[in-house]
Amino acid sequence: MDAFAELAAQGRAVLVTVASVEGSGPREPGAWMLVLPQGEAGTIGGGRLEFDAIALAREILRGRAAAPHRQRYALGPSLGQCCGGVVQLDFEAVAASDAPALQRRLARPLTPVALFGGGHVGSAIARLFEGLPLQLTWIDSRDGVFPAQLPANVQCEHSDPVQRAVPLLTPGSLVLIMSFSHAEDLDILAACLQRRRERADLPFIGLIGSKTKWATFRHRLEHRGFGAAELAAVHCPIGIAGIAGKQPAVIAVAAVAQLLQAASAPA
Repeated sequence: MDAFAELAAQGRAVLVTVASVEGSGPREPGAWMLVLPQGEAGTIGGGRLEFDAIALAREILRGRAAAPHRQRYALGPSLGQCCGGVVQLDFEAVAASDAPALQRRLARPLTPVALFGGGHVGSAIARLFEGLPLQLTWIDSRDGVFPAQLPANVQCEHSDPVQRAVPLLTPGSLVLIMSFSHAEDLDILAACLQRRRERADLPFIGLIGSKTKWATFRHRLEHRGFGAAELAAVHCPIGIAGIAGKQPAVIAVAAVAQLLQAASAPA
């Protein structure tokens, strides 16, 4: 969003896009940056490749090179980057009037995430969403728990009872459950498992808590009629393995890393 606002403000720029990658490269095809008269926005991977790309883009801005333009970079032989691959970059002159169309063209689909709970860990997770390829719906049954300043890809919702929001989640949502009460957690989890049974469109369900909490929840959910295969879909404790800290910020980093793993998993 900031990149396109800068284009609208400064009036012109050069869009640099990764057209193709052979072998190893710092970014994937489709990655982009805007080189503006004052500054840059976005990145194609940093290092010498980006340095040289910015230099060529500035030559285009000065009228000393033509655009559109495609440039081939052999990272090892010509740039001394140990990635060793070959990257082709497209250079395109753009104007302020192109900003809306560029924003639509360059937008990448964001993986939907539903976070239940506005406590310390939930707040730490929401702050980490800045710049991630994820779209967060942050849900709580209480009023006044959400902070005023949040990343652009975080949307807050009030739901009372909180589990009423589960049937309305975007299909394909990754779910994290960490409400202020174990009773709410259980009701949310049961609603998520019911939706998985009916629609099979919640690929990841994470529940904050210890192994003891999960053992208690598992027993209660079995009494509600959920079988072993259904309960095996629940990740509790949440977070990638090997991170032992219990500070909210530490738990948040481990949980967001697990979300990114789930978002990258084959369908």
